Amino acid sequence: MAQLSAGVATRDISPTTPLFLVGYPHVERYSRGINDPLLVTALSLGDGEDGILSIAVDLLFVPHGLARDVRAEIESVTGVAAERVTISATHTHSGPITNEILSWRDDPLVPVPDPGYMARVRQALVDAATEAVRTAGPAELAITSAYSEGVGGNRLSPEAVRDPEVGLVYVRSLADHRPLALQMIYSMHPTVLHEDSPYVSADFPGYTRMLLERSLPGVRVLYHNGPSGNLSPRYHVKAQTFAEARRLGELLGQQVGAVITELADDAFANDVVLGGAREFIDLPSRDFGTVANAERELAEAIAEYEGLKAAGAPHGPVRTAECTVFGAEERVTLAQAQKEGATARVLEEYLPIEIQVLRVGDAFLACLP
Repeated sequence: MAQLSAGVATRDISPTTPLFLVGYPHVERYSRGINDPLLVTALSLGDGEDGILSIAVDLLFVPHGLARDVRAEIESVTGVAAERVTISATHTHSGPITNEILSWRDDPLVPVPDPGYMARVRQALVDAATEAVRTAGPAELAITSAYSEGVGGNRLSPEAVRDPEVGLVYVRSLADHRPLALQMIYSMHPTVLHEDSPYVSADFPGYTRMLLERSLPGVRVLYHNGPSGNLSPRYHVKAQTFAEARRLGELLGQQVGAVITELADDAFANDVVLGGAREFIDLPSRDFGTVANAERELAEAIAEYEGLKAAGAPHGPVRTAECTVFGAEERVTLAQAQKEGATARVLEEYLPIEIQVLRVGDAFLACLP
């Protein structure tokens, strides 16, 4: 079996001019500065014949078309097949807008993405991937997981289902065991910072990354957001501040770091099987109902939200009710768009969707690239 090689590279994609920060509705939120950098981080793993590339980027979304085009360009430049390249967004709500979303079309404060910034993001993705492949050297890796407690849970209720597992792939140099990369997958909305923050930030995952990179000199952290659905720090935050983002991010980093530092040498291997495959599948489309029904549900959601506020309910239930209002507003938009045929046009662009699986030893990473 061929021996493992690994390379890692980063690019800074923090905006250099004020840009609209996306993630919350009904607020004109332009950046006034940078609290912590937004990064693209690429990890190349190879076995002498085939390779795989994982790329994590500090943005709310990576546009479908951009991901498709970048993966094709990476294949042409590096030889790594597009089906073996995955790009994921950390889902920070404090980064520049990158997508035009149909459900946002009725929010007059949301602008279109800045073309110059989008070109810069594209180049950063290609450059980081290319450097990671070019600089790859003999390596070994260990696959493990950590258990996270106290960072977040289900935003609907503290007792509801959550996913506390943090999947980990730790890569180090074969010759001297020098840390190279730590790939982590954790399912949680990075929403400590809210719409009142005008500063660019990767939110709590940025602080997780900074702590781990201090603790493991030379390592580069790739933070992949797993299926986060209704998972958020809503019932764990004490404030929507950078200090709180640091507290939660460093707590997660400490939990991950404790597992990494306990790894024995026999946990590592350099004869690792790598693989990648993809399939395209159709999905059923959602029916958003009539506009009248959506408007009725919106009125009910507003009444519930206002009632909780008037009663002095705690932050968690009030925020949940407020987000229900946001969702109901978007449903009105989508019901109208469905009536006009706009949702059908979006489905034509996105379907069939790609399901991708990357293999790293005995671990399989399921991706929606």
